[in-house]
Amino acid sequence: MDVRIKFLGGAQTVTGSKFLLEVGSYKVMVDCGLFQGPKEHRVRNWEWLPVDFFKIDGVVLTHAHLDHSGYLPRLYRSGYQGSIYCTQATAELLEILLKDSAKLNIEEAIFARKKGYSRHQFPRPLYDMDDVNDTLPHIKNIPFDEAYILQAGINVSFHKAGHILGAASLMFQIEGDHQRKRILFSGDLGRYNQPLMPDPTPFEETDILFIESTYGGRSHPDGDPKEAFKEIINRTTSRGGSVIIPSFALGRTQNLLYYLRELFLDNTIDDIPVFVDSPMAINVTHLYQEYDHLHKLNTEEGAPDIFSHPNFHYVTSQTESTALNERKGPCIIISASGMCTGGRILHHLYHRLSREQDSVFFVGYQAQGTRGHRLLSGEKKIKIFGEQVEVHCEIAEFQGLSAHADHNELLRWLSNFKKAPKQTFIIHGERDSSVALATAIRETLNWSNVTIPSFLQSFHLFEGI
Repeated sequence: MDVRIKFLGGAQTVTGSKFLLEVGSYKVMVDCGLFQGPKEHRVRNWEWLPVDFFKIDGVVLTHAHLDHSGYLPRLYRSGYQGSIYCTQATAELLEILLKDSAKLNIEEAIFARKKGYSRHQFPRPLYDMDDVNDTLPHIKNIPFDEAYILQAGINVSFHKAGHILGAASLMFQIEGDHQRKRILFSGDLGRYNQPLMPDPTPFEETDILFIESTYGGRSHPDGDPKEAFKEIINRTTSRGGSVIIPSFALGRTQNLLYYLRELFLDNTIDDIPVFVDSPMAINVTHLYQEYDHLHKLNTEEGAPDIFSHPNFHYVTSQTESTALNERKGPCIIISASGMCTGGRILHHLYHRLSREQDSVFFVGYQAQGTRGHRLLSGEKKIKIFGEQVEVHCEIAEFQGLSAHADHNELLRWLSNFKKAPKQTFIIHGERDSSVALATAIRETLNWSNVTIPSFLQSFHLFEGI
């Protein structure tokens, strides 16, 4: 029995993670992500992959982020009818994220038709809500740390990766006629010693390793988030202003609520209301409450629910959201999207960018060309809803809340292995990041067989096992 791997995404890029693992005649796709970012990557979402979707036997997901799961409805639209295997928390997050993704795809197609910038006369979405509804019934929930049999001789187990709720590293075990082999996909690894998510699960041995390299060659900045938050909040409230925080709904918002609760308990910031104005963030926060056994909080019976502090208010209706624009006096508004590309945050920016007493506080990566990046670059006018809005408020940022392990943390995770895998593939990173991690692995760990694959490249992993 031969074992092969084909890289359909996530190779020398941080998006579009798709890895086709072939064990004899059995074909399983590990992750099924959307390509995001530059146009030359995004067009791949529309290109027909060199794979017969009807012949794929299963899809196994590391976690719910769209760069790992967002292509699933397109897969079903193209003819796939098999199962999706993931943890239960990932399954519930998928319903939230995929429905939102479909909504955005539909809106983009309508906008392209209206503005006429598509080469198609009637542009269509990559997928729609019907495709998502066709996808969701095929999800199968797999518990952590239990081997699940995909087929006779092939099983997979999910182990906590610490990245976001439900995120997992995947260990495949293959029983051949002559020997047993293990193949490990790290998934996106979380950071160490974080207040919310656990450390990533260590492993001591595998035959083949696929390791992400998102932050290869880069370290997260030092600094206490509480101190950074305290400074910007107190500086803003002292002049009677409000703090607007564009935030990603999954993971980042929940981290913010943790730190804000700590500041309230320490009495180091004023007793002001915090409004979470993002339906998706609210739904995700409810899942963090439901799956408290998967993170480090609320582990003791009777422990307080950090997401239910009296100062926290969850804004569900559009009417409530609009009313915040007219609110006087200090408050904190957390809203999506994190890069200010759409969503309710735009209404808050439209009304508050021109207010000298207010602040906009960025706590996440801002991609080139986004409103968030332009604000951080010091632009004094930002176009919102077709109008140029003058920027007079304070713009600040803190970069230490990433959910990704940095270069040193990746090496720390790798140092748990008692011996080098027979083959290590560096995936899910821009080329410079992948090269930096590969170099460090060779020089620091003395592993020699380290490969950075290219898009659509294939490799034989084992022959005749």
